[in-house]
Amino acid sequence: MRVVDHPILGKLPEGRTVEITFDGHPLEALEGEPILAALLAHGIQRCRTTVKRREPRWFYCGIGRCTDCVMIVNGIPNVRTCVTTVGAGMKIETQEGLGRWERADA
Repeated sequence: MRVVDHPILGKLPEGRTVEITFDGHPLEALEGEPILAALLAHGIQRCRTTVKRREPRWFYCGIGRCTDCVMIVNGIPNVRTCVTTVGAGMKIETQEGLGRWERADA
């Protein structure tokens, strides 16, 4: 399944296939598609877990208004993956609770 006409991002551009990493596993995605759509195309249906109960969450609104689809993208937590587009080499991780920031050693 691909999202070819997103209500916020518009039509999926003619993009090339790129490699992204999800929880340490390489995946193919279409450059310019929403991250969430790329994960769904691979059967992945979990973005994060809740803070208190550690319950899994998936997308809800699909237009960037809620926070059910937030994930850690390139070390940055709380990225709304339904409105963030895929780029080559992206590192995407399931977010546990509030997420965590990667520390760059000086």
